[in-house]
Amino acid sequence: MAALAPLPPLPPQFKSIQHHLRTAQEHDKRDPVVAYYCRLYAMQTGMKIDSKTPECRKFLSKLMDQLEALKKQLGDNEAITQEIVGSAHLENYALKMFLYADNEDRAGRFHKNMIKSFYTASLLIDVITVFGELTDENVKHRKYARWKATYIHNCLKNGETPQAGPVGIEEDNDVEENEDAGATSLPTQPPQPSSSTYDPSSMPSSSFTGIQIPPGAHAPANTPAEVPHSTGVASNTIQPTPQTIPAIDPTLFSTVSQGDIRLTPEDFARAQKYCKYAGSALQYEDVSTAVQNLQKALKLLTTGRE
Repeated sequence: MAALAPLPPLPPQFKSIQHHLRTAQEHDKRDPVVAYYCRLYAMQTGMKIDSKTPECRKFLSKLMDQLEALKKQLGDNEAITQEIVGSAHLENYALKMFLYADNEDRAGRFHKNMIKSFYTASLLIDVITVFGELTDENVKHRKYARWKATYIHNCLKNGETPQAGPVGIEEDNDVEENEDAGATSLPTQPPQPSSSTYDPSSMPSSSFTGIQIPPGAHAPANTPAEVPHSTGVASNTIQPTPQTIPAIDPTLFSTVSQGDIRLTPEDFARAQKYCKYAGSALQYEDVSTAVQNLQKALKLLTTGRE
């Protein structure tokens, strides 16, 4: 990727998007698609904050130039030209980063890279809003990741040992008010996570204040399995165990629609998204996630319900 023209100094009004822009810079070489959408989110958010002040207009103009240059470099990449593919790519990347941090947390391995991963995952879930409203599941992941980043950072800073796993959200503890939690010069790429590290059926879901959190190493059923690139860090690696294949709903073996089913364009889009997720999961031999997503697509297409 060719180097992008630098941006002017960030106007104070745009403080809320500074970490999204930093995440974009971190991913320019690692994953240009993620970098593109981080900038698009910053652009859209900045326009809503202030598009009239001269310094803000100048900044947004330069940011637009970066977006256009990136789009030209990425050419006909499907993740840029097709929203469904782009949304799946970004959501997958964010949730896999979340799962890496969650695995480390539940195993009691507290370190800066894990804090950074929790915080970056929350930022990337912000970015998913360029495609529309977040699912309830993503909202919960974002809230949990942001809180965990602050909680663990503050514990380490104060010489305390954090409690592993979900322990209860403190509503007034906002990571955005504590930039050190995610914005310090930390390692920016976690070791390669895997959604099939454990047998998920053996791990009960945990909850805090009514919010369900998936077991540490098991992606939610609608999560695809394209994994962020590894930096080769192999310490504390957990060896994979055989996968547990979910039970197949026998009613799905019939391809006949149940009655007069009228599918909306949104239904077709969701079914296509599930199929994309399944295909992505198969790239990483994640049979369980692929089967679950295919079952969701079949049920939606044959019953009109999820």
